[in-house]
Amino acid sequence: MENRDTIQTQETIKPPTTSVGAIGWIKANLFNSLFNSILTLLTLLLLWKIIPPFVNWAFIDSMWWSTSAECREAEGACWSIIPANIRFILFGFFPYESQWRPLLAMIILASLLFYSRNRAHWKKSLVYSWLAGLIIMGLLMKGGILWLAPVESSQWGGLPLTLLLSVFGLAAAYPLGVVLALGRQSQMPTIKVLCIIYIEMIRGVPLITLLFMSSIVFPLFLPEGVSVNAILRAQVAIIMFTAAYIAEVVRGGLQGMAAGQYEAAESLGLNYHQTMRLVILPQALKIVIPPTVSQLISALKDTSLVVIIALYDLLKTTQSTLSNPDWMAYSSEVYIFVALIYFACCYFMSSYSRRLEEELDRGL
Repeated sequence: MENRDTIQTQETIKPPTTSVGAIGWIKANLFNSLFNSILTLLTLLLLWKIIPPFVNWAFIDSMWWSTSAECREAEGACWSIIPANIRFILFGFFPYESQWRPLLAMIILASLLFYSRNRAHWKKSLVYSWLAGLIIMGLLMKGGILWLAPVESSQWGGLPLTLLLSVFGLAAAYPLGVVLALGRQSQMPTIKVLCIIYIEMIRGVPLITLLFMSSIVFPLFLPEGVSVNAILRAQVAIIMFTAAYIAEVVRGGLQGMAAGQYEAAESLGLNYHQTMRLVILPQALKIVIPPTVSQLISALKDTSLVVIIALYDLLKTTQSTLSNPDWMAYSSEVYIFVALIYFACCYFMSSYSRRLEEELDRGL
């Protein structure tokens, strides 16, 4: 009887509310010492000084569908600059009546990327889907076939150009980086030296230098009358630059593999190519997913540097919008809009990498 009462008493006793739940978390993480308590109070004071004025500026006193003249009389943000110039920001100088074409191309690209997120869809049919999608996107952008009017690549701009340089640049740079990493660890001296020279030379100069060389220096070596598309030259420069950094990330993964993995593959009678394809690379690429994605996100943001060679990517079209005297005073609003677009793209890559890590985790 006494034991039963003891058990009932223990079951009715609960921990104090100051040590569990939200209150317990706040006490343990924000007010667990005098120094942390002071930092927490200073942070709350700083947020109080920043957040309410920002909310008033961005939402309460803001203008969303007005003219520039009406915005001058408002005390808050003038978001009207975005709907008033959205088509030029997104599509640049692409013919106005044909801007449905780059819009449809972006929808196809986004659909393919979203569909490819599921590893269950990684089949041969997915390759055919991408090939068909690339052909359709190319026809939509270039035109000159069926009823589509031709559009010069110099008129491509805005978000389609940014996605073109980033998606296809990263897709081509990743396998090239893997090949360079394997070449740098090759036992053949010539291949190893060439890969080292390439990687160290490319990593030793900023991307801006490569873009200037592709835009200004490279045409000087072409025969008279021969020219290469400016977008293609910028694309090649981005691929070369990104591949060199990816190669070093992958090389770190290869060096992190235990010697027993090579010995196990050799004991099974696998040759070099089979060892790399079936044993080493799958493990090495898995453990370097975080730094690889970080590098790819950095490369995505670096595509905005093509603005210096007069390519009208998303950043350049935004800057051109601000050259209009009517909207010149509202740079904060439009740059916030552009920043949200870049954030959405980077967050998609980051979240997918975390999901891929979880799927590939075998608890080893």
